[in-house]
Amino acid sequence: MNSFGRKFRLSIFGESHGPAVGITIDGCPAGIALTGEDFNTDLERRKPGAAGTTPRQEEDKPQIISGVFNGHTTGAPLTLLFENNNTRSTDYEALKDTPRPGHADFVLHEKFKGFNDYRGGGHSSGRLTVALVAAGVVAKKVLQGITIKAKLVEAGGNKDIEAGISHAIEEQDSIGGIVACYVNGLPIGLGEPFFDSVESVISHIIFAIPAVKGIEFGSGFGAAKMKGSEHNDTIVDAKGTTATNYAGGVNGGISNGNELYFRVAVKPTSSTPKEQQTWNKKTEKVEAFIVKGRHDLCIALRVPVVVEAATAIALADLLLTQ
Repeated sequence: MNSFGRKFRLSIFGESHGPAVGITIDGCPAGIALTGEDFNTDLERRKPGAAGTTPRQEEDKPQIISGVFNGHTTGAPLTLLFENNNTRSTDYEALKDTPRPGHADFVLHEKFKGFNDYRGGGHSSGRLTVALVAAGVVAKKVLQGITIKAKLVEAGGNKDIEAGISHAIEEQDSIGGIVACYVNGLPIGLGEPFFDSVESVISHIIFAIPAVKGIEFGSGFGAAKMKGSEHNDTIVDAKGTTATNYAGGVNGGISNGNELYFRVAVKPTSSTPKEQQTWNKKTEKVEAFIVKGRHDLCIALRVPVVVEAATAIALADLLLTQ
């Protein structure tokens, strides 16, 4: 399905090369001050332009279709629309017969019996993250006093981001990256044990971001190498402040009042300029294949603001449910 959330509920729609993409938020509280200008900062952060990103440029000015009146949310479903104007669909004609290795082309064709829009990845494209970022702007307004900050901390295995990107450009091959996210100001008690834990809800929407392959909270996989006496965070006051933060701000699926911290692994974009091998459905042979079109060499450069948005959406839903 294309929906997420219980109280702050999203429905995402559109395709990369269709007329538009967008999102509807049901359950958005009434009375939140909101204008088109409020979206500018985060939408600009998501746009390409830096070395290693796609040359495709879209204006990405949100059209507020419903849910806002006199500069404030009304409590009715809030619908935001983004037109697609800078498309080159002919670049994707070859994908009908030669699915990109590592991409969803093959499984989408099989799942939807060939009726899927294959241009630019269709409904599975990273293009739709513009809608997630827009919903995140609204979610951040729900989270008064809570700050969320994500940043790229590693690109292509290199903690020197510029060096990692330069190497990718030199090699003309795509690279992945690691994004770290920090949340401060969370109250104690968000989340539920088991299925609606803080980690479960955040992970659910983080994995909706195309190219995400992993997530770890606090010490993550490093915890498997530690002893309990090392890993346990000593509580130092009545507020629950801890001397360390290996738990990443969550105990038993519930926020503990300390900084919420997690890291996200982003894979290299499958649309690399390098020649690859793939199955040709017409010739029924494995053949050499080069991806055409405009693609990011390092999509992780544009992921931090999307991670912030997804985190804000998950936390807004947990807060309103609480």
